[in-house]
Amino acid sequence: MQTIQNLLQKEAEAILNIPVSDSYFRAVDLIYQAVHVRHGKVVTSGMGKAGQVAVSIATTFCSTGTPAVNLHPAEAQHGDLGVIQPNDILLLVSNSGRTREVLELLALAHRLYENLPLVVITSNAESELARQADVALYTGRPAELCPLGLTPTASTTVMGVMGDILVVELMKKIGFTNEEYAKRHHGGYLGEKSRHQTIR
Repeated sequence: MQTIQNLLQKEAEAILNIPVSDSYFRAVDLIYQAVHVRHGKVVTSGMGKAGQVAVSIATTFCSTGTPAVNLHPAEAQHGDLGVIQPNDILLLVSNSGRTREVLELLALAHRLYENLPLVVITSNAESELARQADVALYTGRPAELCPLGLTPTASTTVMGVMGDILVVELMKKIGFTNEEYAKRHHGGYLGEKSRHQTIR
């Protein structure tokens, strides 16, 4: 039991150690301009466990009024790059900031549309990905909970939380309502709850 409590404490500390700065508001404004002013979308991407976080961020944006898709960096090289349009914004997730497939995706995307804005979530401020970003959000480089120090654990936790911050702040910026939520959630408990709150 104590071991589990210690793991929970370390995860909580990792979240509380995420650096807080105005970069979040700059990222939200970039996304707002691309999606809600220029009618583009958020294109998220990442590789491995970070890629799964990117999928979650995209789907959460979609359900809260900000169109988004996830683009697998390997599949992008086999035609899926065509999902990107000129008014889109890239949101790339890489703990190291050096993930080869993600860097290749970025190069291909900028070859397609050279002025695509870029938001990055990473632990590495000195990385190539961070240097190319319009806004880089840093994780605080938490130590992984894995006994080997290898498996993404705390790092993916904080990346998910950082994505949640972007989603919530953007919801506030666009004034997203229960009524709009209900339009996007027709099934399940959340759909029923949002419709009930709208009726009230």
